Amino acid sequence: MKNKLFLICCLLLGSWQAISAGTFPVRERININRDWRYQENGPSGTDSILHYTRLKPYLLPCANDFFIFGDKHLRPGGNPGSDVAYVKPGFDDSGWRQLHLPHDWAIEGPFNIDYEGATGKLPYWGVRWYRKKLDIPQTDAGKQIYLDIDGAMSYASVWCNGNYVGGWPYGYASFRLDLTPYIKAGTTNTLAVRLENPKESSRWYPGGGLYRNVWLVKTSPVHVSQWGTYVRNVKVTQEEAQMEISVRLENHTKKDTRVTVHTQVFLQNEAGEPTGEAVASIRNEKIVVRSGSKISNALRFTVNEPLLWDIETPYRYMAVSRVLAGGKEIDRYNTSFGIRKAEFTVENGFMLNGKKVPVKGVCMHHDLGALGTAFNVVAAERQLRIMKEMGANAIRTSHNPPAPELVELCDRMGFLMQLELADAWHTRKRKNDYSLLFDDWSEADMRSLVRHYRNHPSVIMWSIGNEVPDQRTELGAEIARRLTAYSHDEDPTRPTSYGCNHGNIGICDIVNHVDVFGQNYYLKSYNAFLASHPTRRYHASETSSAISSRGEYFFPVTKKVQDSQDNFQLSSYDMVAVPWGCSPEDEFAMLEKYPVMSGEFVWTGFDYIGEPTPYNKDLTNLLNFSDTKDIERAKAELAALGKIKTPSRSSYFGIVDLCGFPKDRYYNYKSYWRPDVPTVHILPHWNWEERIGEITPVHIYTSGDAVELFLNGKSQGRREKKHRYDRLTWDDVRYEPGVLKAIAYKNGKVWAEEIVETAGKAAAIKVTPEKLTLKPDGTDLLFVRVEIVDAKGRTVPRANNHLEFSVSGPVEIAATDNGDATDLTSFQSSERNAYNGMALVILRGTYQKKGKGVLTVKSKGLPVQKVKLIVE
Repeated sequence: MKNKLFLICCLLLGSWQAISAGTFPVRERININRDWRYQENGPSGTDSILHYTRLKPYLLPCANDFFIFGDKHLRPGGNPGSDVAYVKPGFDDSGWRQLHLPHDWAIEGPFNIDYEGATGKLPYWGVRWYRKKLDIPQTDAGKQIYLDIDGAMSYASVWCNGNYVGGWPYGYASFRLDLTPYIKAGTTNTLAVRLENPKESSRWYPGGGLYRNVWLVKTSPVHVSQWGTYVRNVKVTQEEAQMEISVRLENHTKKDTRVTVHTQVFLQNEAGEPTGEAVASIRNEKIVVRSGSKISNALRFTVNEPLLWDIETPYRYMAVSRVLAGGKEIDRYNTSFGIRKAEFTVENGFMLNGKKVPVKGVCMHHDLGALGTAFNVVAAERQLRIMKEMGANAIRTSHNPPAPELVELCDRMGFLMQLELADAWHTRKRKNDYSLLFDDWSEADMRSLVRHYRNHPSVIMWSIGNEVPDQRTELGAEIARRLTAYSHDEDPTRPTSYGCNHGNIGICDIVNHVDVFGQNYYLKSYNAFLASHPTRRYHASETSSAISSRGEYFFPVTKKVQDSQDNFQLSSYDMVAVPWGCSPEDEFAMLEKYPVMSGEFVWTGFDYIGEPTPYNKDLTNLLNFSDTKDIERAKAELAALGKIKTPSRSSYFGIVDLCGFPKDRYYNYKSYWRPDVPTVHILPHWNWEERIGEITPVHIYTSGDAVELFLNGKSQGRREKKHRYDRLTWDDVRYEPGVLKAIAYKNGKVWAEEIVETAGKAAAIKVTPEKLTLKPDGTDLLFVRVEIVDAKGRTVPRANNHLEFSVSGPVEIAATDNGDATDLTSFQSSERNAYNGMALVILRGTYQKKGKGVLTVKSKGLPVQKVKLIVE
């Protein structure tokens, strides 16, 4: 216990003295996101000669480090693309657009009603070029220099000083290229990057561009490899953690080199820095790294009275590995990790540090709403914060590898993670999806995913795929076996999983080739699965798929999609789900019935761009959600109206809308997932001039066990829950303007209260920034909620006033939105209508400029609102 107290004190103090005093870094990792040049399309006639089918022999060798079971690839001779003007160092790119990464070209639009709704009605396809100047000092001569790209969408090819370096085709993969043979020290060097997004490549909005961070890494010729350390638990108890660390070294000199690897382990503070004195020290002497080769060495160590990583207390450690040759430090590599015991059991589901922890997860696509797919750590942290407040403790990265910073955030904030490889295997879902790459690249992509993230304590399982057409075939079973083998070879401590969307899973042999089977939907299959596979471990890998629009309520209240051709919205009474899905309460009930289930991942936490089911293409989609009578009516209307294109550009699945504003369902999950937090939530709003005297049902979510509802002081009755997951309903309330009040009780005592009032006419604009200061780094963001309110400051829930935003000072508008899935106003626009009383403006501080800024919000007929900000 004394050791634990000492470590916690060190963590709070944040003190750490350098292991060795060095006058220059032995390893540098430099962010090179600033000042790129960007151009649409390539020189005429170059697309065919630079197509993937031509460049594949040059690309596959870039992944040789990840082809372990498969064959290595020899790079052919030649220098493809060297005659293309855009790759040449002397090319004049001054006329190209100057921008900073991460960059998503497609989010700028414009939206087009004729584009596919599934991919967001945005132009994500085509060829794009990026160029960057790099000043490499003479002191870098003799160093290894690498380009690390965290994500490039897609079919990336890179040239350095006119020489073809290589690339990586999968748009979600992080990868490294060796620039050393092409870099010229003591002068200016030129990078050129070509990307090509095919049409019909995705089932959702994929984005485009160099949309994640890009880095320049400089090391000595003998150094730790990319993702070259692996720290794993051997045996963990409260008293001690027996651990193992493996360090992989590579030698790019012409001589064998004898080195010593000295690793010290420290507690890590919130800033990600090692702190205090070392809690363990490991020294491996006399390692010989052969010329041109790589070698791994593993050593055991013990941490006494470890501080365990947990979702409530996400303690982390850092292993600092120093590589010494001839007594001189030649490399230093830091590895963040956590000590925890995570296991999936047949009897109790998921266990963390010996305790049952139900997985309360959400699926998340990789876009950040109005910001598109261009990764931003502030926006990602905001999403996680909103999910955590709701009670979520897990994230499924659907359906692809994530940005590295997202995994780091989950480590720090205490989220569990399921990381997923891909949405397709050998058989395609879309004409140009990952199936085109799978046979050649799946081993490299699976291994790189696992090797990249296997030290992160938040990651508890690897998903090898999602709802692939191959799942019912012998080939699919063999693929699952192979992908699981790749994963186990890289990381024997974590299980593999797979998201199956077949109701009769008993006939799918794939179930026997993953460690924790994932069932997508098909609630009625749980019992059959248990009966046919009683010794398997499993979880609900995708659930519910309820669909709704924030603040929209349709009457009568039913469980089917109603006639909404005029606005293409869905009722927020939370009664509607897709045919293969269910309500949140139905899933809660099933999970309680089968407690051996490890938990669920809800589809989805946030709305996302694309896949606006049921309005993906045109009104004929409504036929799939209607009864026979409605089908006949709809057919007649469609015949009269012709084929009507839907304007929907973003999903309706989210528990939270695209802005991050909670829908009513948010409070359903919060009530169930956080039963100890007083919560009561009333729906709908209470502004219905046209419904005076009409039945207007009132539904309530609460973490209490009973609620009494009042309308204008008169009790409408008290309802009690039969189950913890119940919503409480009053289906006979007749509307009259005034005040709805709900008093929730728990164990007979008042637990929580909420009031919903009839608002008056729009009288003012309420502006609520989430903070008042911005960093002048060009990446910090400030999210500002804008509401239309009445004279008493109450949100007017049906207001759609036109809003105008402007800024002054060192501040710029990064994006605006309102959460309306049908709004095709550009996300870059400084004008936008409120949607059901609300809108969002996202601000960014100007790079390296400090001072005072002002956000001004205007709407015709309402007082102008100003918010003062500081950039410092």
